[in-house]
Amino acid sequence: MNRTLYTLLFHLGLPLVALRLFLRSRKAPAYGQRIGERFALNLPAMAKGGIWVHAVSVGESIAAAPMIRALLQAYPQLPVTITCMTPTGSERVRAMFADEPRIQHCYLPYDLPWAAGRFLDHVQPTLAVIMETELWPNHIHQCAKRGIPVALANARLSERSARGYARFAGLTRPMLAEMSLIAVQTETEAQRFRQLGARSEWVQVTGSIKFDLSIDEQLLPRARALREQWQAGQRPVWIAASTHEGEDEIILAAHRQLREHHADALLILVPRHPERFNSVFELCRGQFPTVRRSSGEPVAADAAVLLGDTMGELLFLYALADIAFVGGSLVPNGGHNLLEPAALSLPVLSGPHLFNFLEIAAMLREAGALQEVDDAQGLAAEVRRLVELPRDAQRMGAAGLAVMKANQGALQRLLDALGRLI
Repeated sequence: MNRTLYTLLFHLGLPLVALRLFLRSRKAPAYGQRIGERFALNLPAMAKGGIWVHAVSVGESIAAAPMIRALLQAYPQLPVTITCMTPTGSERVRAMFADEPRIQHCYLPYDLPWAAGRFLDHVQPTLAVIMETELWPNHIHQCAKRGIPVALANARLSERSARGYARFAGLTRPMLAEMSLIAVQTETEAQRFRQLGARSEWVQVTGSIKFDLSIDEQLLPRARALREQWQAGQRPVWIAASTHEGEDEIILAAHRQLREHHADALLILVPRHPERFNSVFELCRGQFPTVRRSSGEPVAADAAVLLGDTMGELLFLYALADIAFVGGSLVPNGGHNLLEPAALSLPVLSGPHLFNFLEIAAMLREAGALQEVDDAQGLAAEVRRLVELPRDAQRMGAAGLAVMKANQGALQRLLDALGRLI
């Protein structure tokens, strides 16, 4: 497949795209809003000539935040335009940069040549930065036509994804050849990009900027104060974060087993997607006394579950807990960011499906900071062990923080590489 055929198929698939938007909007009404932006129509007024950063959704937006703040500081004369593809990502961008007047934001238009061209003519960036591996052939080609350098930042490429890209070499190879920088997390991923057609001189191993996560010094004191306010300072508190459909039932079953031994245990359950908040709340309420974080109600002694149904609070919710389970891993979703709880010195648990974070998972596992479980019984047993053996929990937490500190510096290496393109 080449880019011409890809573009034709994309146009033919637009009715399916519209149907998908409609179906998603029934659960999450925000998908039915700002549709014009997805076709580069009704774009907000924007200052031209700055840096464009694309972060597809919430996880990429959070990962990009330190880089964006550093770019704002390093280039005070340039605006930064942030695009994403999801309403949750959009909410997160707006929340993180609400007080920064140089931040501009809209949805990224679909990867159609005319939409990509119209967007670029509207923004006229001097540099495009794509987070992780969100590769759109027409957007990249339209940048190349306009002489706009394109950088892939914090890039990762699993073996499975590499095989998928290789099947469409006629599309992938020219696209990668048009990029000016591919800053990857590991040498293994660098080699995969080179084999797919990226120019060797533009592929650099910079490491993962997720290791450069900075924690607000007031975060842990705020969390301790809230637990004291709830009179939960001595309660075992564990968090299951970024959960997907099919995991919540397993986690609640584990919590039920845990409470057979520790009747005062509190679970903080945080679904990954806001459209699931209500259904997960009903699931929790059917089994345990449950409080919604969004209600602002205190967690009383008889509450067994706190549902984390707010946006932008995940780090704070982690800080409230003693033990962290990271979701998207008991189902074959590939896992989520294991480094956020590690940065807070929490022992980290996950399921076995971590193919999106293989290298980071291996580093944490080898350091003794990560324990994988397969089911509710295994999860309950690990949480119980860490509750009853606090020194083990402390050792795991300290090991995770040590891994974080030992691997920091990727952000500066990335900024140095981007600086050569600006």
